[in-house]
Amino acid sequence: MDRFPRMPSASVPDGTSLGTLARLFLKLGVIAFGGPAAHIAMLEDEVVERRGWLSRQHFLDLMGATNLIPGPNSTEMVMHVGYERGGWRGMLVAGACFILPAAVITGTLGWLYVRYGTLPEVTPFLAGVKPAVLAVILGALWRLGRKAVTSWTLVPVGVGVAAALVLGLGEVWALLGGGVLGMLWLTGYRHRRDGLSGLRGLLPLGTAPLPLLTTFSSAAPPAEAALWPLGLFFLKVGAVLYGSGYVLVAFLEGGLVQDYGWLTEAQLLDAIAIGQFTPGPVLTTATFIGYVVMGQDSVSLGLQGAAVATVCIFLPSFVFVALLNPIVPRLRGSAWSAAFLDAVNVSAVALMLVVTVRIGLGVLIGWAPAAIFVLAAVATLRYRLSTAYLVPGGALLGWLLGLS
Repeated sequence: MDRFPRMPSASVPDGTSLGTLARLFLKLGVIAFGGPAAHIAMLEDEVVERRGWLSRQHFLDLMGATNLIPGPNSTEMVMHVGYERGGWRGMLVAGACFILPAAVITGTLGWLYVRYGTLPEVTPFLAGVKPAVLAVILGALWRLGRKAVTSWTLVPVGVGVAAALVLGLGEVWALLGGGVLGMLWLTGYRHRRDGLSGLRGLLPLGTAPLPLLTTFSSAAPPAEAALWPLGLFFLKVGAVLYGSGYVLVAFLEGGLVQDYGWLTEAQLLDAIAIGQFTPGPVLTTATFIGYVVMGQDSVSLGLQGAAVATVCIFLPSFVFVALLNPIVPRLRGSAWSAAFLDAVNVSAVALMLVVTVRIGLGVLIGWAPAAIFVLAAVATLRYRLSTAYLVPGGALLGWLLGLS
């Protein structure tokens, strides 16, 4: 008998067709504005709340574990869902379909940017999307928080992680610290409550993924841009990138501006703006950059550069998810590793809460954004309206109200 049986609620045995996965994640790739927290909120609404593909507990376990590996967390959560429902083929289809819309949009904008040197004006639409997305995150926080905080013993873990984040501790260190310290606190409490003894079950915790705290420096800059060093650069970024989009900016500035000299500071800022106002994973900024770097003299080379940059920055995430996914259910088979997961889950919810507050302070300025937020919050919490309606609805209201 398998010592660590797969959680029965993690996935429906007959799985899901690849076509169904493709349709869902293409849709999410088109409407997924607002950054990783918003993406995860939309994903939870679709695969847990509406379709019941994953239990909320397993979704939380995957979310907590994914926060401890490099790469874009929300995109990796999409890959996890694909893996759960369709094996490695499902993982590839789900991840590719979620990435594809943003890659096409940013690649097209890269072509327009090289050709005309300007970016389109979309400020009113984005100003309306942001408060609607904030309401989507709030709905997911409510649902995930109720599942994650199952007893009062978990409250100090969440409060401690939130305080550490507010005081400036990095996301990965806060999550890892919350997981380890929370594990010790929870197992100690449960030891006293249940009379357990010894370190039985501690070994599986060794399989829990821990951050690979790696830095790298770019190779000596070549005389001109080429596909091979471009792909290698983005492959390394995808393999070691932790934290928020600001960390990505640091990598891009240090490598492509300072070391290689392929982008100017102004071009980098424009690339960051592209990542902010397009849907899907922010790492598709690489698609825009790949086109701009390689497409100055040839559309064909620009398309190759966009494709290489996109594939290379996301490739490590597919590998990490394929290695991580089979391990996560096993962590529930041990008292120690289960406590670690419980603590990491609460820590991840605390991280989402802090991010939501930060976004809210910057978005809910004035009566119009606040009104859009209230309407969207009522729609998602009371009427469970799909994000497929909330996001374009927010964009339309932003345009009608003339937000900027």
